[in-house]
Amino acid sequence: MVGSLPSVVSATHEADHRFTVEGFVCGAERKGSPDVDVLVKDTRISYGQIVKTDADGYYKATFHLHNDNLGDPLLVEARGEQQQLKISFDAKDLEAERKIQVNFGAGCMRDRDRAPQWVYLGLGTVVAAVGGFAGFKVIRSWRKREQKR
Repeated sequence: MVGSLPSVVSATHEADHRFTVEGFVCGAERKGSPDVDVLVKDTRISYGQIVKTDADGYYKATFHLHNDNLGDPLLVEARGEQQQLKISFDAKDLEAERKIQVNFGAGCMRDRDRAPQWVYLGLGTVVAAVGGFAGFKVIRSWRKREQKR
């Protein structure tokens, strides 16, 4: 049986009862593939979800699992490609988010928790501009002092 729980329900579970499978599905052009169905299933308990990728090719499925699900076989499938894994986490850690990343294709993977690269490049440009402006002001004030002497 493949079912789906609303994200509101899964978000209310404590961290030690949540297990998240997330990743990217990428196409031939190394870009994320939008609107792809991804099946994520714990095959021991025959529970799974089908989720769709977003515009970047990213998907996320969250399960309500317990410590006794540790080691369960996990099937993740996208566009006919399957990956067989085992559910793994530190059963003693009751606070850290329990998750695994499973990607299909190559080139569009990134950490969803990090800002996109353009943010870092933009910040670098701003810092360089501010630094250049401040340096210009300092040099100009030194020259004015030298001229007064």
